[in-house]
Amino acid sequence: MKTLVNTTLCYIQKDNCYLMLHRIKKEHDYNHDKWIGIGGKFENGESPEDCALREVFEETGLTIAPIDLEYCGIVTFVDVSKSDEPYTEFMHVFRARNFTGELLTDCPEGVLEWVPIAKLKELPHWQADEIFYDFLAQNHPFFSLKCVYKDNKLIETFLGGQPYEHWKK
Repeated sequence: MKTLVNTTLCYIQKDNCYLMLHRIKKEHDYNHDKWIGIGGKFENGESPEDCALREVFEETGLTIAPIDLEYCGIVTFVDVSKSDEPYTEFMHVFRARNFTGELLTDCPEGVLEWVPIAKLKELPHWQADEIFYDFLAQNHPFFSLKCVYKDNKLIETFLGGQPYEHWKK
């Protein structure tokens, strides 16, 4: 049986920093010790925007107006470590540059921190995150990126259905 999951990631930007979540609090967390954007799994009936706005508020206490939410792309994350049951996650990637509210001091998922964009790649993260970090920095048009992992190592990437190496030329 294949596992298919829809999630969101939102990169909230302020003063050349993104609000990042260091995932260190949950037991058996697939993202343990990684620094990731704000987001989570869809609830029944949610659109990508609904999920992103809800997750941002729940994890950070911040509110983003729907008009300030930039839908940047989708990442198809595939883990083939268990060949009998591959895991597929569709991560809808957003950015927001405007928000209101006070940042929570205690997030149940991990530790929230404003991280300079230039320092993101120095922190523990999924290898393919570097690709869409660059896309966000370049204001790349909407992208569809597929990232295939095995045993936590990136083994293949595709952009728009073609091997990513094709686009790097």
